Amino acid sequence: MENISKYQGIIPAFYACYDDQGAVSPERVEALTKYMIKKGVKGVYVGGSSGECIYQSVAERKVVLEHVMKAAEGKLTVIAHVACNNTADSMELAAHAESLGVDAIAAIPPIYFHLPEYAIAEYWNDISSAAPNTDFVIYNIPQLAGVALTMPLFKEMRKNPQVAAVKNSSMPVQDIQMFKMEGGEGFVVFNGPDEQLVSGLAMGADGGIGGTYAVMPELYLKIKELADAGKIVEAQKIQYAADAIIYAMCDCHGNLYAVMKEILRIREGLDIGGVRKPLTNLIPEDMEQVKKCAAMIDEAIKTYC
Repeated sequence: MENISKYQGIIPAFYACYDDQGAVSPERVEALTKYMIKKGVKGVYVGGSSGECIYQSVAERKVVLEHVMKAAEGKLTVIAHVACNNTADSMELAAHAESLGVDAIAAIPPIYFHLPEYAIAEYWNDISSAAPNTDFVIYNIPQLAGVALTMPLFKEMRKNPQVAAVKNSSMPVQDIQMFKMEGGEGFVVFNGPDEQLVSGLAMGADGGIGGTYAVMPELYLKIKELADAGKIVEAQKIQYAADAIIYAMCDCHGNLYAVMKEILRIREGLDIGGVRKPLTNLIPEDMEQVKKCAAMIDEAIKTYC
């Protein structure tokens, strides 16, 4: 790839935005997009896990991406996750994403059925063929997808010239090194696990895509700034603070995305709704812990940023 600068930075995973009745809200999608621009992040990753993609229809996912692109006005790198659990829907979303001018599309492997690697490669290549002028990002998240991006599968996918990056959410940081080495100059690897952004960057990740980035972007932007300057010890301190916040958010009964959406409402006045069932929304007993997490974010930003 000639220009990887558009991928070198902090790219929050975009949250699902619902109205008070639980339907996708174009207005709230645009509000969240403008919030991202205001915070100074590099881009957004739309329609992934944080976007509750497996609980949304093809039509809903199109609406979300359309309104992200409308509000972004070219000020953000936009990566659209287009994978569905069948090839035809995935290709439809890929073609739609390209028609809107996204920077890249991305896809997890097919889930549920354990397919042979040649079938996974065919699935990804079919999706890429529906957006032939757009970069393709392989999303490696074995702990949820049930299948890992092996080196033989990676080498097979590298035969496709549109394959420009891996979003690596496996926990071993060594995987980042392996994909960078095999990918060669100009190939992009994103750090996926939020809890190890510092170590991912130290091992050569070009940037990070993360589910908790949007709720505390200041901390991750500072981590990237310090890591780029070689100040790993200073970056590590902020990573520890961010991790403590993540662990505290996970102590709630409600789903992590429900917690983060409420924190955005408390800290930023940004209401993007709850989460879609079967994800669990907050219960009244969660509120004290949610407020504690919001206060932890405030304190960490005050201390480190």
